[in-house]
This record gives sequence, structure tokens and C-alpha cells, in this order.
Amino acid sequence: MSDGILLPEVPRGTLLSVSQRLERCAVARPQILSVLEGETDAIALQSSLACLLWHVFIQSNWCGFYRRVADDELAVGPYQGGMGCLRIPFSRGVCGAAARENKTQWVPDVHQFPGHIACDDATRSECVIPLRDHSGEVCGVLDLDSPHLSGFDPQEAAFCENLLQEIFSRPVRW
Repeated sequence: MSDGILLPEVPRGTLLSVSQRLERCAVARPQILSVLEGETDAIALQSSLACLLWHVFIQSNWCGFYRRVADDELAVGPYQGGMGCLRIPFSRGVCGAAARENKTQWVPDVHQFPGHIACDDATRSECVIPLRDHSGEVCGVLDLDSPHLSGFDPQEAAFCENLLQEIFSRPVRW
């Protein structure tokens, strides 16, 4: 059992096949929703999601949130993994692009992304999903990093988009 959800044990850092990763997402989804049911505090939701998604995305070396703290700036929020960047301007990096464009950024090779910020030199791929409040305003991003090239798939990005939309479209205390 992973912390909070039941998933097959797989060593951290393993890059499973896309079909195996999507199966983990499918098995985890109802469990995640059950754990978070009724919670309305944004930090409690983000902290719990970072922990639960850390166990879903075992290919990740960083999984967490950056919170919008100004019109054009993100600050590190709840996460799992090594040290993250403390502040990220909207004008830089994958996280900044996701927040600025209000659009998921799926990056199979971060070295091909102009302006990539190397918070961890081991990161080779990223998937960053905008976090929107119930009115659709970007209030942060979910950042998933992997030491593998193509460590995430567009279907995993869609899983995260749908999960965040379902959880944060209800009234949440920010």
C-alpha cells in the first residue's frame, strides 16, 4: 500500500510503459477523490495531492505545486521530492509558461524548451498543469518532473487536468 492509496509497489524512479502508468492513474483516481472528499482548504488539498500523486507517478523526481503570489510570479508550495525553485516568474521556465498561457505544458525533453529553469539538473522531462480556482482564474500550477526523457505522456497530463478541475472547481478556501 502506498501512503493513502492502494497501488502496486514499484521502485521510485522506474519508468513503466505508458499503459502501465495509465492503469495506475485509473486505479488511483477514485481513491484520491475519496481521500479528498469534503476538504475545502487549498493548502490541505495541494499537500495531500502532492503526496498521493507522488505515489502514482513513480517516474517523477519532483511532484508538487507552485502558487501564484503576484500577477506574474509563482512561489513554491506543497511538494514531494528534492529542493524546488523558490520563485518562478511567469516569463521563465515550463511552470511560468503554463501559468502565463493558462495551458498545460507537456515537455518530453526540457533541454529543448527555451528558457527552461534547471531547479534539479537530473530533470529531463516535465508536465505542468495550470491550477484554476472555481472561477477559472490561474492560481498556481501542478509541476511533475522526471529524470527520464518522455517521462510523462499527454494522457497522464489529461488525467491531471481532469483531476484538478474536479477537485478545485468546487468552492475552496484560498
